Amino acid sequence: MSARRHVLALDQGTSGSTALVVDPDGRVLARGYAELPQYYPRPGWVEHDPEEIWSTVGQAARAALAAANVGSQEIAAIGITNQRETTVVWERSSGTPIHRAIVWQCRRTAELCERLRADGAEPRVRELTGLVLDAYFSGTKIRWLLDEVPGARARAERGRLAFGTVDSWLLWKLTGGAVHATDVSNASRTLCLNLHTGEWDDEMLALLGIPRALLPRVMPSVGVFGETVDLGWVPRGVPVAGIAGDQQAALFGQACYAPGAAKNTYGTGCFVLFNTGETPVASRHGLLTTIAWRIAGRTTYALEGSVFIAGAVVQWLRDGLGLLRSAAESRALAESVSDTGGVYFVPAFVGLGAPYWDMYARGTIVGITRGTTAAPLVRAGLEGCVKRGTASARELGLHDLDVAGKTGTAELGKGRPNVAWFMGYYPASRPEVAFAVVLDRTVHHGSDACVPVARALIAAYEARLR
Repeated sequence: MSARRHVLALDQGTSGSTALVVDPDGRVLARGYAELPQYYPRPGWVEHDPEEIWSTVGQAARAALAAANVGSQEIAAIGITNQRETTVVWERSSGTPIHRAIVWQCRRTAELCERLRADGAEPRVRELTGLVLDAYFSGTKIRWLLDEVPGARARAERGRLAFGTVDSWLLWKLTGGAVHATDVSNASRTLCLNLHTGEWDDEMLALLGIPRALLPRVMPSVGVFGETVDLGWVPRGVPVAGIAGDQQAALFGQACYAPGAAKNTYGTGCFVLFNTGETPVASRHGLLTTIAWRIAGRTTYALEGSVFIAGAVVQWLRDGLGLLRSAAESRALAESVSDTGGVYFVPAFVGLGAPYWDMYARGTIVGITRGTTAAPLVRAGLEGCVKRGTASARELGLHDLDVAGKTGTAELGKGRPNVAWFMGYYPASRPEVAFAVVLDRTVHHGSDACVPVARALIAAYEARLR
C-alpha cells in the first residue's frame, strides 16, 4: 500500500465543485471540476439540490485523483472550503434533505428581515453577530424552511432534523452521518453565532425561532472533524482535518495572517476581507464583522465587503443571453472595444450587499443604443463587477491588496478576466498561487497524519511569496 502523503482539497462553490490534489511540497498536481446546476423557482429565489452538491464533489474528486495518477490510499487528509450561508436541512435518520438548499443569493426572506428591522432588532443583531439583517445569511433561511415545509418545525424541536451550511452537509456525507459539525468561520455567517463567545447565541435563536437541537457543533477551523467512510473515491479512515468558509479560506490562503492584511477574490461574487487580528471591529461603513478562523484557541476576526454578483455576470451573459460560447471568451470580447460606448451595467441580480444592503435592488443596464453590440455589453458587465469590488476596498481604506480569481464554469473565464480588469482600476498584486482558496484547506490541518504535509505546504507557500 502506498504511503498517505497527498492532501485532497475540496472547494464546493456556488457555480460548481473543485477538487485539488496537492503534494507535500505544496504543488497542485491536478484539478477536477464539476458544474453545479442552479434552480430559480421564482424571481430572486436561488436553490441547489443538496444531492447534486454532493455528487459534483465526488465527480471533481475522482477527476482530480485520476488526473494526478494518485490512488485514494495515498490521501493523508481532506480539507473543505465552501459557499458559506447556503442552507441545508435534512432528516437525521435517513440523511434525506427536506427541501432544496436555499442559496446565499436567495432573496425569499427579505420581508422577514424587513419586519425584524421594523421591530428595532438590527442594532442588537449587529452587536451580537457582527452581521446585518439581510436575506443573505442562513438564519432567516432556516426560519423559512421550518415555517414552510410541513411538519418541519415540530421535527426540528424533537431533534429529528439537522441544519448545516454546505461544509456541514459534506462532513455528514463524508463521515456517513457520524459527525454533525461546522467550523467557527461558517457558523459566524448564520446570524445565530455570538461573535464574541464563538458559540450559538440563545437570544438570536429566540429572535429567529430556531431550535438549538437543529444546529451542528461549532469547532475550530483546524482539527480533525471526523474520518471518512469508504466512498470508493476515498477509503475509510481519512481525516477531515480542516474546514473554513471560502472567503475566510482565501484570506488565509493569500497569507493575510497579520492584522491589516487584506485580499479581494472573484468567484461567483466578489469579497474583500481585511484581517483585524484578535479584536472584532465594528464597521461604520456598512461592512460586516466576521470570524476569519480559530486556530489553537485563538480567534482571528475580519471586516468584509460582500458583493453578491461578479463572475456570475459572465455566466449569465453566456447562459442567459447567449452572447458567449464560453466564459473564457469574455475577456477577448471585452477588449475588442476601447470602452462601453456609454453602457453601464449594475450587476445587482440578487440585491446589493455592502455597503448598501438593499435586498430589493435588481440588475440594471442603461445607455443602450442601436449601436450597442455584444462587446460593449460584456465590457460593461466586467467593469460593473470591478467597480463594485473597488467600492468595498475603498470603504476599508485600502490602498493595496492581493487580488485573485477562482476559475469556475469555464477554464479561467469566470474569475480571471475580472482579476485583470480589477488591476486596471485599483493598485493590487496578484499572487502566484491561483488556487489559494483550496490550497488553504491543506494548511488548515489538525491531523497527526498530515502535519508534515501541512508544514511543508506552509513553508513552500511562504517561500513563493518571498
